[in-house]
Amino acid sequence: MLKIYDLDTARQTILRRIPPQLSTYPSAVLESTERIFGPGTTPPHSVATILASIREEGDAALKRWSQTLDKVHLDVFNVPTEELAAAYNSLPDSLSQALNASASRVRAFHECQPIPSWETQALGGILGQRFTPIEHVGVYVPGGTAPLPSSLLMSVIPAQVAGVRQIAVCTPPNPNPLILAAARLCNVDRVYQIGGAQAIGAMAFGTQTIPQVDKIVGAGNLFVTLAKQQVYGIVGLDGLAGPTETMVIADEDANPQWVAADLLAQAEHDILAKAILLTPDDSLARRVQVAVAQQVENLSRADIIAQSLPQLGGIILTPDLKSAAAIANEYAPEHLCLSVAQPWNLAQEIKNAGGIFYGENSFEVLGDYIAGPSHVMPTGGTARFASPLNVLDFVKLSSIIALDKSTTENLSPIAAQIAQAEMLTAHAAAAEIREA
Repeated sequence: MLKIYDLDTARQTILRRIPPQLSTYPSAVLESTERIFGPGTTPPHSVATILASIREEGDAALKRWSQTLDKVHLDVFNVPTEELAAAYNSLPDSLSQALNASASRVRAFHECQPIPSWETQALGGILGQRFTPIEHVGVYVPGGTAPLPSSLLMSVIPAQVAGVRQIAVCTPPNPNPLILAAARLCNVDRVYQIGGAQAIGAMAFGTQTIPQVDKIVGAGNLFVTLAKQQVYGIVGLDGLAGPTETMVIADEDANPQWVAADLLAQAEHDILAKAILLTPDDSLARRVQVAVAQQVENLSRADIIAQSLPQLGGIILTPDLKSAAAIANEYAPEHLCLSVAQPWNLAQEIKNAGGIFYGENSFEVLGDYIAGPSHVMPTGGTARFASPLNVLDFVKLSSIIALDKSTTENLSPIAAQIAQAEMLTAHAAAAEIREA
């Protein structure tokens, strides 16, 4: 099930990065898309069709797509607050305590993050930067093949810490009570049962019943990611989170059973999920290969793993750990797990990763649920320039420019000279008029 690759072969196969809009999509995805939208329709084209109809028709298009794609007839989209409360109150005590513990750690972590507004008088008058919260944020919470209340906590709580005034949650129709309970735990009362690309369109454009937001955050499947790409600029985005991926670097001291379990935990998310092991130790590679085959037999989502792991996952033999770190930097994984004897030393070599998990005690599943940082992290190689979801995603920066009179008198001739060089005479005049 889990192939072992040499480095050259891996570079031509599982390490290749292909943007979502250029991907060779799995046959099942293409067949489903063409069945609904017509022969030759690709996922990006189908998403563009959905978004255009929502922009033009609003709620009517949402109802039509919910019927077509989700096989659900919806008269209203919002989930009553009474249902949120009922879902939370129906939780078993142990699960309620677990969700509260997760929420508490996520909130505590993000409250430690500084939001550094500042001012200086060293340049004449007052200059600085001021951070203010974004007013309206939309959070997408996946719910297709598995309910993910953790994703709601990991997206909503950093927004609340930042001071966002209005938060709307979209999740697929007939939402799982766990997601509704998580919304209630976070005191979010605007929950809409709309999923997929149509949810992104509703939040981006606004409809008769769903208000437009300023920024959309949250992980999602291929179609959610494509929709977020296509509405960027109309609204802000946290990034393109999904499909998910994990890369593990392991040495001869790593526990093969634990490494296998970590790879399988990622592979069960989605048929497009990626789980890759880098190791210089051939013996460990083969023991992990065996452990994966043994463990998968007992997992409920083995059918998904059977598609994702052989096609997109694998074990790559590297010359040494330093080479593995270099490969990780090129790949820029969402999650990078350092299952090595000296993780802090190896981490000095890492430049590109959404989350770095130091040692086998800090395994990635803890990051998914309760460690503290948001589990919404950059995927698809975007960790080269993007960051995990955090408080700064929910604020924007304004420059403060309050120059005193003497500074203005000194700077105006300089500004006018540059403006004249750029042949912008109105700019120059606006500076020169103040010299008179």
